[in-house]
Amino acid sequence: MSRQPNEPATMVLILTPWATEQDMQQLFQRIEDKGLDRVVYRAQVRTHIHVLGDLSGESETQWSAQPGVEQVYGLPKPYPMANKTHRRAHTRIPVGSQQLGSEDFVVIAGPCALESEEQGLEAARMMKGLGIEIMRASCFKPRTSPYSFQGLGVEGLHILSRIREATGILVETEVMDVRDVEIASELVDVVRVGARNMQNFDLLKEMSRIRTPVIVKRGASNSIKEFLLAAEYILQGNENVILCERGIRTFETGYRNTLDVGCVAVLKQETHLPVIVDPSHAAGNKTLVPALSLAGVAAGADGLIVEVHPHPSVALCDGDQALHRFQFENLMRDVRGVAAVLGRRTLPPLSTGFATPGPEPALSVPA
Repeated sequence: MSRQPNEPATMVLILTPWATEQDMQQLFQRIEDKGLDRVVYRAQVRTHIHVLGDLSGESETQWSAQPGVEQVYGLPKPYPMANKTHRRAHTRIPVGSQQLGSEDFVVIAGPCALESEEQGLEAARMMKGLGIEIMRASCFKPRTSPYSFQGLGVEGLHILSRIREATGILVETEVMDVRDVEIASELVDVVRVGARNMQNFDLLKEMSRIRTPVIVKRGASNSIKEFLLAAEYILQGNENVILCERGIRTFETGYRNTLDVGCVAVLKQETHLPVIVDPSHAAGNKTLVPALSLAGVAAGADGLIVEVHPHPSVALCDGDQALHRFQFENLMRDVRGVAAVLGRRTLPPLSTGFATPGPEPALSVPA
């Protein structure tokens, strides 16, 4: 069980070898002023101070900044359900024949948006032919402009259900509204909280009431702590949470978002939850997707969610970042190579060889 607020806890301060007696006296005074108790263990090289009491309001940063302190251990995390002290074993979430959070490296791929039943069927058959077991295709699209394609809505959920029945592929989609969570959980296999809704707390609470796996994307301007606290809302009732790093907003203008591979490494240290990377929304440009994908694999991610479209140049949403079939095949070859070096298992390709580019019209340059 996780520790509850105000429950007595222990924090360990490890002092530097050159900590002075004055440093220790200042620490003792700080501990006393906060109404906490202490036990001191003086070793030959380093002194350890065990601080006892209600540490719920304490900050590791404040204590580590004190003179003479080298390391701080034991402070309770603000995200008790997501951190490894709550559950040391990795959470494993079945996705087709694989498990996210295990040695399996899972790839979810497909078009940004479901545009029609015909387009969805074509994409599903293409994904199946490439050995992909779960297809992404959003039915609800939060768009900056009200004039952009917004998705097919609830009807799209029914289309995805029919595509799943016709092809056998699993399906994943974003959900934006609390009113659509229940029906989406019945008609698709994985639901997603998009980056713009990461702090839509009513939506997160509704996601906690279902058992369908939920992908939570990190907001473009959110810290890792805020990201994990968003997951904490869903974990109150639904343990099947998948964290997705998809790039954050920085000063750089050479690509859409900055893929924070450091976030992947931190999440793997902090949490037992599966972590995946979305290179497509980080890049905003299909030529950058392969490099960012491989960076995610190398950083320790458990999987990828990649945009692939049968005809990217005529896609109604994010065509500039969607891979053509042959590009995705080549990417998967490289992903399998890097994953194998790291001891991760990937599904074998079902198609033979590598496709060659077809007659794809030039992409339009966005204004």
